[in-house]
Amino acid sequence: MRGIASREVTGAVELTAAAGEPWDDLVRMTVERGWAGLECLSGIPGLVGATPIQNVGAYGQEVSETVTTVRVLDTESGRILTLATRECGFGYRDSRFRSVEPERWVVLAVTYRLRPGGAPAVRYADVEQHLAARGVASPTLADVRETVLAIRRSKSMVLDPRDPNRRSCGSFFTNPIVSAADCARVEALARDPAMPRWLQPDGRVKLSAAWLIERAGFRRGEADGPVGLSTRHTLAVVAHEGARARDVVAFAAKLRARVLDRFGVRLTPEPVFWGLPALL
Repeated sequence: MRGIASREVTGAVELTAAAGEPWDDLVRMTVERGWAGLECLSGIPGLVGATPIQNVGAYGQEVSETVTTVRVLDTESGRILTLATRECGFGYRDSRFRSVEPERWVVLAVTYRLRPGGAPAVRYADVEQHLAARGVASPTLADVRETVLAIRRSKSMVLDPRDPNRRSCGSFFTNPIVSAADCARVEALARDPAMPRWLQPDGRVKLSAAWLIERAGFRRGEADGPVGLSTRHTLAVVAHEGARARDVVAFAAKLRARVLDRFGVRLTPEPVFWGLPALL
């Protein structure tokens, strides 16, 4: 399904896009029109309908910050419903559609509330550093989009047919969120006070899955047969020529087992498994 419509509301714009609209085209359009709220989600492959399912997020933004409603088909009743944000069960890379009632809902359209003339979100160290390196002190939405695309390209996280790392599903694991005590335990095991971490509103701590994988002994570009890690990003599992789905899952399982053994932290896969056992 295709189609985009917008309407002005008090101090904002509500943008409704059908599920089949290409996501990055929508983000580019909002940036060009000066509507803040999606700029850090530039360059993510896929369609609009996927964004609320995973609560897509990157570089300090999540779609749950802007989603107001999701129009869905309930496959159990056959009814078409409009669910408000509070009914979507959004969490970190998660939602009601993904983990609570998977396969029940078909997303038809999503409405986002954006801020005309709003300032861009600059909450992520990589984005801040890249902007500073470019000499951009007061970034526009376009500056942030350009920066995010450049960072993603440097990590092989955009679709590029010339990139040897292109055959991946992006980040294979979510960043684990642990208790403060577990964070201290992992830091002691790693013997690295500079271990990356992000304090969460509930007092827990988000750790870097890529950092844990590297400290568990894996390196970028390391391969096991036709499957391996991206040469640019430790979180991307790349399927090279001849790889099968079971090879990808087996390699990911090895990553997960090593991190669990080294740090006692269980990594959670970000992709959903279809047609084969979830070995993780």
